[in-house]
Amino acid sequence: MPKEADFELVTVPLPEPREGEVLVQNIFMSVDPYMRGRMSEGESYIPPFPLGKALEGGCVGRVRRSVGARFREGDLVLSMLGWREYYVSDGTGLIGIDPSLAPVQAYLGILGLPGLTAYVGLLDLGQPKAGDTVFVSGASGAVGAVVCQIAKIKGCRVVGSAGSDAKVAWLLEKARVDAAFNYKKVGDLAAEVAIHCDGLDIYFDNVGGPHLVAALGRMKPFGRVVLCGMISQYNVTRPPRGPGNLILAIMKRLTLRGFIVTDHLHRRQEFLRDMSRWIAEGKIAWKETIVEGIENAPRAFLGLFSGENLGKMLVKLGPEPTA
Repeated sequence: MPKEADFELVTVPLPEPREGEVLVQNIFMSVDPYMRGRMSEGESYIPPFPLGKALEGGCVGRVRRSVGARFREGDLVLSMLGWREYYVSDGTGLIGIDPSLAPVQAYLGILGLPGLTAYVGLLDLGQPKAGDTVFVSGASGAVGAVVCQIAKIKGCRVVGSAGSDAKVAWLLEKARVDAAFNYKKVGDLAAEVAIHCDGLDIYFDNVGGPHLVAALGRMKPFGRVVLCGMISQYNVTRPPRGPGNLILAIMKRLTLRGFIVTDHLHRRQEFLRDMSRWIAEGKIAWKETIVEGIENAPRAFLGLFSGENLGKMLVKLGPEPTA
């Protein structure tokens, strides 16, 4: 498990923007579980963070100065240059955002990569049909909460697990799942899943470990297991024991498929179209946990692994835009 002492806060001079460049002040930055993988050496789908340099991550900011660039002063932009209060850019990787759809920080959550992850993972890999039973672990998180609600929109029965009574209450009252439970209060996870599910057509896995074992035991023949994340294993010091019942994948003819959202960025326009419509129709609710100040970004990040967030964990870095 990382510690706050593993992070260093540094003040550096910024260069003046040159022709074709912009100076951006970040308003919100995202902290996400996948960042833990970039804090370790070794082969992965994304390079590790280099020591001695600013970390990276999703952020939304406002253009403060523009020198002949395609973005003008006052424009709101989405980028991966988080973990800093300001940056100078030639515009590479910057995406303009429309603040009329939702608050700007929503582009780091419900309208950002977490929302797209839920959308692609459930619809493209899970392939839900009306009447399916869907179990979601980490159901109150930035991805899980969206999975639950898209599944409900598609006519599924939805069961979620979360790590506190408050999160369970939010899932039942706001996300309108059919059943939810606090896994930290459950002695036998497999038995608890069985109470709420006669069988599972889809399991959306954000946690791994005992949750995956429990779900495998309840899968219906030809069920689909969407492997999105395994946060229970991100800080282990020795390889965990694999699922002892994985043979069920053969006996039940299951499909287990992992995915990385950046392989599916071509779906972004369809996602924004559908998600903005669902938001306007009142079919999607979301929750944010906001920590103030870049000096508290490490604490916010570490809070992901102890369950301190309900919904998307964000760090506020600058003044919010006014209407």
